[in-house]
Amino acid sequence: MKRIAVFGSTGSIGKQTLSVCEMHGEEFCVEAIVFGSNTELGAHQIQAFDPGIVGVFDKEAAKAVREAFPEKEVVSGNAVWDIASRESIDIVVNGVSGFSGTFPLISALRAGKTVALANKESVVCAGGLVRAAQREGGGRILPVDSEQSAIFQCLSAGKKEDVKRLILTASGGAFRDHPIEKLADVTPEMAMKHPNWSMGKKITIDSATMFNKGLEIMEAAFLFDQPGENISVLIHPQSIVHSMVEFADNSVVAQLGVPDMRLAIQYALTYPDRQPSPAAPLDLAKLAGLTFTEPDAERFPALTMAYEALRTGGSMPVAYNSGNEAAVARFVNGELRFTDVADCVRYVMDGIGAFRIDDIDALLYADQTARRLAREYRVKRFI
Repeated sequence: MKRIAVFGSTGSIGKQTLSVCEMHGEEFCVEAIVFGSNTELGAHQIQAFDPGIVGVFDKEAAKAVREAFPEKEVVSGNAVWDIASRESIDIVVNGVSGFSGTFPLISALRAGKTVALANKESVVCAGGLVRAAQREGGGRILPVDSEQSAIFQCLSAGKKEDVKRLILTASGGAFRDHPIEKLADVTPEMAMKHPNWSMGKKITIDSATMFNKGLEIMEAAFLFDQPGENISVLIHPQSIVHSMVEFADNSVVAQLGVPDMRLAIQYALTYPDRQPSPAAPLDLAKLAGLTFTEPDAERFPALTMAYEALRTGGSMPVAYNSGNEAAVARFVNGELRFTDVADCVRYVMDGIGAFRIDDIDALLYADQTARRLAREYRVKRFI
């Protein structure tokens, strides 16, 4: 039986991971859950899965959990990241949203764990530190993002040296056909409605701006050791083909499935085996058609900036990610327009300067600088 730690258990990835674990109770034991402050859902998960360890990042919320479950080991604050290295855990599912997902990833890899990775920001911002943690502890990463999981599966069809191109598919988000001149009027409520996938608020907005796909370009470069020029993006509104690999003989291998994250989550947990899934089967006969188009650079400037950040490396991917996190937060708060998100990230990338990320201190400095620059952009725009 595999012992699982679910980081971000009350978020979208966490809830779907627990759904997979529930279906395969004979295969998986939920040893630990970690969440931020949602004590209502967290308490339900504790009762349902009886984990031995509970991590609650918010200290006040942790106090409430301790009072409700005095028999449980409850860890709070930054100490929750160290749960990823516990000897009692076999697989760490990293469903933490944003930059902070870097810390459980590094902790788990240093301890030699297998990480089912849904947090793309960690390898985008701290790729060199993640590689060092892998070398130090021998841990491995199995991708959970549907696109990266699809590429991981497709790559088994050939040798690495025969790979010509990785092709990431993208739904195009809620505004792929929205008039460009009206994008500035998009509200946070509109941007939080994805046409195909059930995801968290931040990632849904990132899907609409395509910053999510920009992060996936950099993530794919890290996971599969490919340069940016070998990674393409196609708009695929149906979200049935999750990604593809083109080989040297011009054959293209694709992975298809219904838009359900539990497919990728379960494959990471059962790898290299396949098990019956809680996701619905794909009925090819009922598909009206599958379409693919090139993304519009004017509509989605995030993609151009992603390739630039990848080429430059060092602090630039941090500027891209952390600048976007700050910009999205300000968009949600009504401080920026939808179209200002990309402009804000451009300002951050232009202002941060390129420097190496050789340790955690440099990583934190880059992150803090990017967020400060994003705040400055807001002041210059609105005051």
